[in-house]
Amino acid sequence: MAVDYKDIIRDLRNKIYKPVYFLAGKEPYYIDHITDFIEENVLDESEKAFNQTVLYGLDVSVTQVIEICRRFPMMANHQVVVVREAQKLKKIEELLLYVENPLNSTILVIAYKYELPDKRKSLYKALSKRGWYFESDKVPEYQIPGWIDRYLTDRGIMTGVDASKLLSEFLGNDLGKIANELDKLIISLPKENPRITTDLVERSIGISKDYSPNELWRAIVYRNPLKAARVVNYYASHSKREIIILIIPVLFSNFSRLLIYHSLKDKSDGNVVAMLKTYPGYVRDYRAAAALYNVGACMNIISLIRSYDLRAKGFGDAGSDAGDLLRELVFKIMH
Repeated sequence: MAVDYKDIIRDLRNKIYKPVYFLAGKEPYYIDHITDFIEENVLDESEKAFNQTVLYGLDVSVTQVIEICRRFPMMANHQVVVVREAQKLKKIEELLLYVENPLNSTILVIAYKYELPDKRKSLYKALSKRGWYFESDKVPEYQIPGWIDRYLTDRGIMTGVDASKLLSEFLGNDLGKIANELDKLIISLPKENPRITTDLVERSIGISKDYSPNELWRAIVYRNPLKAARVVNYYASHSKREIIILIIPVLFSNFSRLLIYHSLKDKSDGNVVAMLKTYPGYVRDYRAAAALYNVGACMNIISLIRSYDLRAKGFGDAGSDAGDLLRELVFKIMH
């Protein structure tokens, strides 16, 4: 069966190694961490020159990988073979030949990022049965505040719910990006009282809870054009990149969820939270939005958002300012 990230890291710290680590999934954060940990810690620096090999899926064949894995280590207990970008490795199912009879002195790491192997194949079944398969799933957006809390707690840092939500709204569910920003914040904290607050987030990262992407969504939902204009002007004064990666994806995500809301027969709070994968506090926003935007309006708006997203990225409309495009988009949505 598949194993847990923390279990893998714990065993690695205790020098309990498996002959194969097949790391797959759409979330690269855990795959990278496990791969980097093995590369950096299993062998001493003096052992790595002869006993650590890093390959790339596009550049090698399965046969070459197996040949390297069947070598014996030189003046060390183990050799480490890492295959990065393994999703590009052709005929990867042929690794079954090695998986069925691996060399115990070799630690093979398969970093199969952004994709999943065919679970109908014998390779997956063999890996999973032996506990050599790890699947790294994307963390849903509504679970990101909890992930942030756990990340900080593991490092002895306290945080408030509002601060975690604010960070999640601006950083999305890219765990690598979130961890990078959190590490920057941790460095700036005083040792005697390490705590992350909304004020610290606003000062350090330059984001404001009053102008979060979800505040624009609420302004649209509750027909508050003044508030919408303030948020739009705030982002229009920032870079084009921020508008694209922060505002437009949130609008797209919320109107997509609104379509799902319209399709639900059971619109109780619990079912809405489960089906939309959102925060309980946001249910009332979707109810208010549903009264304003029917299914047809949602589909038209989603199409509109896609069009403006492409224009903001320079496709077919390279001369337009991203801030002006955002103003146009919000005006058309609300009118």
